[in-house]
Amino acid sequence: MKLGIIGCGKMGTALIQGAIRAGVVTSADVIGCDPSEISREAFAAATGARVGTSIDDVASACDVILLCTKPLDVSTALSDAAKAAGNAPHLVISIAAGVTLAALEAAASENCRVIRAMPNTPALVGYGAAAYAVGSRATTEDAAIAKSLLGAVGLAIVVPERLMDAVTGLSGSGPAYVYLMIDALADGGVKVGLPRADALQLAAQTVLGAAMMVMETGEHPAVLKDMVTSPGGTTIAGLASLERHGLRAALIEAVTAATQRATELGK
Repeated sequence: MKLGIIGCGKMGTALIQGAIRAGVVTSADVIGCDPSEISREAFAAATGARVGTSIDDVASACDVILLCTKPLDVSTALSDAAKAAGNAPHLVISIAAGVTLAALEAAASENCRVIRAMPNTPALVGYGAAAYAVGSRATTEDAAIAKSLLGAVGLAIVVPERLMDAVTGLSGSGPAYVYLMIDALADGGVKVGLPRADALQLAAQTVLGAAMMVMETGEHPAVLKDMVTSPGGTTIAGLASLERHGLRAALIEAVTAATQRATELGK
């Protein structure tokens, strides 16, 4: 596979780094382009891959293109790629938020197969959560390529496109909800006497450990919660307080609100 990347920002760079680490591609098989010289230099330094100055350099050399531009730049990028490649067949994997498969296929050449993906920022440290939807011309092999690239930096699952806004509301925006929770937990620790630095480390590690317990054991979170909750103990007192203040409802509403906003932005 010859892999090109259009838009060498932090997310695109993280995806390529992960793919190289996982052996999905080698740095010699990757070429990127970006209008920013600073971004091009940072990408080359981080990945060891080649960089070009234009989309022509990428489209003419690759059979798979990772499209990491801003949503407003997607149509132009795909049109330029089609011209540069002479309508040669390509697989394009787009991570542009809100840009539908129909819009991607309309902007690309007729020989282009398209996959729409939504990764999240923890991909930058190898713990991403991504979902992807497969276009009408994409093949089973194309979906496997998308899964291998996205899965190299975390979890990757396939969903129907109608659920992509829900993915945005949950895992796309979700890290911000968790950061808020970590900050609040650390504040609680400070309130009861812990030094700020210690409280923040304990809060972050607790969230990480709890998440790993869910992933590693396969147990339902409610089962794991009950394992920590002794009759008349400290944990049930804390849980009762969270329920009184509506934490569960607030998180459900946050996902719902972000999903609705993603739908609005996609129109």
